Amino acid sequence: MESRRKEERWSLEGKTALVTGGTKGIGRGIVEELAGFGVRVHTCTNEHNLNNLIEEWRSQNLLVTGTVCDVTCRTDREKLMEEVSSIFEGKLDILVNNVGGSSTKPAIEITAEDYSSSMALNFEACFHLSQLAYPLLKASGRGNVVSISSIAGIGGLPGCAHYGSAKGAVIQLSKTLACEWAKDMIRVNCIAPGRLILL
Repeated sequence: MESRRKEERWSLEGKTALVTGGTKGIGRGIVEELAGFGVRVHTCTNEHNLNNLIEEWRSQNLLVTGTVCDVTCRTDREKLMEEVSSIFEGKLDILVNNVGGSSTKPAIEITAEDYSSSMALNFEACFHLSQLAYPLLKASGRGNVVSISSIAGIGGLPGCAHYGSAKGAVIQLSKTLACEWAKDMIRVNCIAPGRLILL
């Protein structure tokens, strides 16, 4: 029965995906799961161990390429999307806005730099990459955007004023893009994971 289940596993072979921040945590899990279903995946990271990971994925017969990229930098985001367009011949089936990061600090101690850094990483990158990906997603005929928010963007968590605000903006952006892009056959979804606390 188990072997039959494996044979019947559905396939996304031939589809393409960009997953930001795909070298660790949730992002790495998404990269490996999509590639396991036959998707050609491109990922980006600001970590310089990317080539080692690419080799590891290739040894597992996973079709993954990657770019070292600072997604908080507008020109880096533009270069990333140009590379993705070139690799996937002007079409993109799936965009996963996964990259993000948090730090905790009482609201009254959050500096202008803290705020700007959190918004750039957790919201601005998601917004701009979605804009840049739009023509590629539209060209695919059935594009998909999945943005990773957080439970901090839904409910109040102490120390997360700047992070929670940015992740809340990701949720609202996703709702708006879902309305605007439905006519172009682009689905937009958002998920809000949180920490698992074992009691």
